Amino acid sequence: MTVELDGDSLTIDDVAAVARDGQAVSITPEARERVRASRERVEDVLEAGDPVYGVNTGFGELVDERIPRTALSELQTNLLRSHAAGSGRHLEREAVRAMLVTRLNALLKGYSGIRLEVLETLAAFLNEPVHPVVPSRGSLGASGDLAPLAHLALVLIGEGEATVPTGENGDGDGVRRLPGDEALAAVGLEPLELRAKEGLALINGTQMTLGLAALLVTDAEQCCRAADVAGALTTEVTMGTTAACAEPLHDVRPHGGQAESARVVRQVTAGSAVVESHRNCDRVQDAYSIRCLPQIHGAVRDAVAHLREAVAVELNSVTDNPLVFPRAALDDRASGTDRAAVVSGGNFHGAPLAHRLDYLIAALTDLAAVAERRIDRLLNPNLQESHLPPFLARESGVESGLMIVQYTAASLVAECRSVGRAGTDTVPVSGGQEDHVSMSATAAVNARRVLERTRQVIAAELRCGVEAADYVDETLGAGTDDVYETVRTVVPPLSGDRRPDRDVTAVEALIADGLLDETIEPHLE
Repeated sequence: MTVELDGDSLTIDDVAAVARDGQAVSITPEARERVRASRERVEDVLEAGDPVYGVNTGFGELVDERIPRTALSELQTNLLRSHAAGSGRHLEREAVRAMLVTRLNALLKGYSGIRLEVLETLAAFLNEPVHPVVPSRGSLGASGDLAPLAHLALVLIGEGEATVPTGENGDGDGVRRLPGDEALAAVGLEPLELRAKEGLALINGTQMTLGLAALLVTDAEQCCRAADVAGALTTEVTMGTTAACAEPLHDVRPHGGQAESARVVRQVTAGSAVVESHRNCDRVQDAYSIRCLPQIHGAVRDAVAHLREAVAVELNSVTDNPLVFPRAALDDRASGTDRAAVVSGGNFHGAPLAHRLDYLIAALTDLAAVAERRIDRLLNPNLQESHLPPFLARESGVESGLMIVQYTAASLVAECRSVGRAGTDTVPVSGGQEDHVSMSATAAVNARRVLERTRQVIAAELRCGVEAADYVDETLGAGTDDVYETVRTVVPPLSGDRRPDRDVTAVEALIADGLLDETIEPHLE
């Protein structure tokens, strides 16, 4: 299957398909024509000879430096070299592919003045594949994700580094890391010589932030579903009630996420003899971590939806600078010629994503925190129902059971809480010309870290919930019973103390690989 790129209709699911499933891409004829027209406008500006930022001037604080036409290609090459100043561990394959597809789609909008030949080579990077080696640190998220995108773009000119598949015709099982020119040669491509404005068009965008954010939306939505199911199972095995998930209750406080989480709990516990037998029990109310599950989880769902909204807009937006328009689209105050207008603006600024990513960090941290509280209710002998042994150990005292799983969950929650708000930070750069930056890429990296820790806490709750289910005589709901069976395919019951870390890791893989989603899907209307 191929994802068609036209600059207008890229979705979050498309990004995940290209980044994670390795789907190929193609460029539509309409997008090709827009790119050609945009490049013609740049050539028109060059012929006129007037100073235009990014076309024939220096960059940042050097904006007033006029560049002779004979040096314009060198200017673009030097831009990539000088801006490839990233550091830290390298981005994973899926993150690099997400960057590639989102940058390519933005350039296909036809406002960046880049040649079609360059974009066809970016498409080839995805299809061959050639994956540039990109350090994960160094972006300020203003003037775009400059350093990461510079490392990505260097491979176009035969510099930098990239990985390519091993074996003839790329049919090997591994990858080779090669210098840029050798990586291109390995797949039959030639290095490009950049022309006026092209280097700037390649690196002036939000695509590291955006690529990571698109994948985060997918993963965070998956985490929310897993948390709903884990909480539903905990509700059952602690002899709780799902009455707090009743539809009329949420109709009178109609937040979308709250209603959705309540619906998931109701549907996966449908037919539960445990829930039915405790419908009229002596317990008046469950603890907040169970009774308020829809409200807490639902608020997290709403935070994810807030990020999804921004990502959907950003995927089909133009985020570089300056932008090239037909003269008829703008007034005479814009630089350019009778045919073309070049406008300097700030679409590269990552604030629209940075603040929502920070919001996601806070929301996911709360999701991890409430899951940790439910783990404690499953293990803590001072809180447990009498049918559950302390720490779910088969022989309490001699054995510790799953006691330390809660320790680890508490540690993971503490780590999530320690992650700061990057989107409200700023450090002036470029001699003060760029005096307020977004730190959006840092926010995206932080959010990914928090999501991974949150997923681990949810996996820990599922692992403990399944163990507790073995002490429940009544049948579980149809959905939670299927979840029990799925988890048991990778985690056998305790027969004595053993390392719990492998169990939790196996459950986390069920979540990350989508197997838990597959298990519960038939039970959700």
